[in-house]
Amino acid sequence: MVLSIGDEQIIFEDQLEFICYSKYLSESKMGIMMEGLLQPLQRDNSTDYANLTNTPSNTLPVSNIADDGRMDSPWPMKCHDTRHTSRSPYSTSNNNGAILWKFRVGDLIEGGIVVDENGVVYFGCFDWYLYAVNPDGTLKWRYKTGGTIWSSPAIGSDGIIYIGSWDHCLHAVNPDGSRKWKFWAGDTASITSSPVIGDDGTIYFGAMGPNKPDIKGRVYALNPDGTEKWHYDTGDWITSDPALGEDGTIYIGSTGTYLYAFYPNGTLKWRFKTGHYVKGPPSIAEDGTIYFGSYDDYLYALYPNGALKWKCKVGHGTETNPSIGPDGTIYVGGDRLYAVNPDGTIKWSFNLGKDQHIHQSSPAISSDGIIYVGTNIGETSGGDIIAINPDGTERWRCRIADEWVDSSPCIDQNGIVYIGSSSEESSYLHAFGQGNIPPDKPSISGPSNGRVGETYSYTFTTSDGNGDNIFYYVKWGDGSRSGWIGPYHSGETITLNHTWNHKGSFVIQAKAKDIYGLESGWSTLEVKYA
Repeated sequence: MVLSIGDEQIIFEDQLEFICYSKYLSESKMGIMMEGLLQPLQRDNSTDYANLTNTPSNTLPVSNIADDGRMDSPWPMKCHDTRHTSRSPYSTSNNNGAILWKFRVGDLIEGGIVVDENGVVYFGCFDWYLYAVNPDGTLKWRYKTGGTIWSSPAIGSDGIIYIGSWDHCLHAVNPDGSRKWKFWAGDTASITSSPVIGDDGTIYFGAMGPNKPDIKGRVYALNPDGTEKWHYDTGDWITSDPALGEDGTIYIGSTGTYLYAFYPNGTLKWRFKTGHYVKGPPSIAEDGTIYFGSYDDYLYALYPNGALKWKCKVGHGTETNPSIGPDGTIYVGGDRLYAVNPDGTIKWSFNLGKDQHIHQSSPAISSDGIIYVGTNIGETSGGDIIAINPDGTERWRCRIADEWVDSSPCIDQNGIVYIGSSSEESSYLHAFGQGNIPPDKPSISGPSNGRVGETYSYTFTTSDGNGDNIFYYVKWGDGSRSGWIGPYHSGETITLNHTWNHKGSFVIQAKAKDIYGLESGWSTLEVKYA
């Protein structure tokens, strides 16, 4: 029996509170999400949702299936591969953080970004659409589901795109954007888990349902035609994304504080208990070690038999993917970005900036070992993408959201980094690559107080990431301004003099632009003259 829309919304509120859970739980963030998430689901009246399993539509001819079920593309699924290494085979050494283009959508982008063999970029959005965007940033097509999309797409070797939705369905979408089939996971079985595709084409994912006694979560395995292969009821909600071992073992976390391991036939192999929720995806090292985080403050490493290898304290815990660098270093986010050695010791931790943390953005790693991740600032005050060198130093960053960045980035064959942003007014898919970037904000140095009528000197300096010459613009806070002055060499310090003719507090503002007109943000210095 399908629940009424009103009953569903009551359950959805509980599910949303769980999905948003972290040590930084924000009521304002939940409120923003609630507006779009709790709109009535759209349903096709011709579909029998209570008995829905496989509803083919406009199935296209497909190419021959490859040796594995996944497309051989730069980034075919969330966290790149079935082991969830989140590691690209491509370099980003020339990526200096220039915004190549932005694609605007109607609501929040919370999931990960994937790329097919032709460079087409796919992602889901809170506006209920799965988007396909061409490499030049133009829309190829969009496919509408019946609810909000938090899940990330996965691309099969035949070009079929699989993605979950809050309409309780896993959708299979043809390469032209038409529906191939959709699988109904059950009453209130919201799917935020991102699917993974096995070597034989089996699609695995978790669900927060169905709504039955003693069943709050279920792990599904589907055949490529959309029919059910097996399911396993955990009794606890699942938002984690499954990872696959070399032997076909399926690993996935749950709200019941467990990491589960299943044989390929769906029977339980083992489960490992932690001290809190296991919301995020696990990853698997080359030697079979399984890494995953819990909100009991630890990153765990398990042997393939489920025995504890080590655990390492990582701030307040984590639900990001434990991404694995080229040298085996494990990267997880939380109050900082943590780099953990394969033996469980901390290699370094990166301070994200004032009031910043990583919630659900899983780090992506280039072949050079450069790490990319999204952040939250405060509750809903903005979000950055940050590029971090393998030694833990900052490479570049860019403010891309008014609310937050929980999207998981990906890397294409040209070293372009894609990531989504979440803002109430305008959310975007961003493409970062090699190009012209604006100068940094200038630093301002000089006295913070003095006497009216006397002349004081202030120095200004900044650098341009491309090494271009720089112009400065200064507002002195008393109505006078310098206009654009320059050009000066990148990194050159300049000195300007000013006299205030009446007492009070003033704010000096300065910004810079390069020779191509790209401007920095404003920097400020408050001064008082008596």
